[in-house]
Amino acid sequence: YTTYDDKTVMDGVSGLWCCNAGHCHPKIVEAIQKQAETLDYATAFQLGHPTIFAMAEKLVDMAPEELTHAFFTNSGSEANDTVIRTIRRYWRLLGKPEKRYIISRKEAYHGSTIAAASLGGQSYAHEMDGLPIPEIVHIDYPYWYGKGGNLSQEKFGIQKANDLERKIKEIGPEKVAAFIGEPIQGAGGM
Repeated sequence: YTTYDDKTVMDGVSGLWCCNAGHCHPKIVEAIQKQAETLDYATAFQLGHPTIFAMAEKLVDMAPEELTHAFFTNSGSEANDTVIRTIRRYWRLLGKPEKRYIISRKEAYHGSTIAAASLGGQSYAHEMDGLPIPEIVHIDYPYWYGKGGNLSQEKFGIQKANDLERKIKEIGPEKVAAFIGEPIQGAGGM
């Protein structure tokens, strides 16, 4: 894209802070303009719009059969905060309010709000901000290339799965609500 002073810049960071679909892409600009002509913004809380219903249907059609609903948020951080609340509410509704612990991985990135950063396992953020919030704990991350040593990928994977099992036993299975792990470690939710 072009900056205010007519320099051409390539956005190599994308994802976390910008749009990974590209800047000023004509189809995206057209879609935004078309949407703004009918409704520019409305909170998703108890409101709806035909465009969002169509998007939800499309996502459900693409998802595995057992996933039949879509829930939209404004950011990944907000989505992860909602996940924490939903997990804890789920167990409370089942009569198990003691299931509040969430296990995540060190060095994971799940967002920058207090709750999402608590899920993330970046020690510098935790030290700086007094995180994680209570009942969010971490296990080591499964980085075979840097931590696998002489182990095969399979044996290293089993070792990391055993780390999770040990943490669950340490906390007590009756208190563990969920394990949250990035599908691709270090990808920042992309």
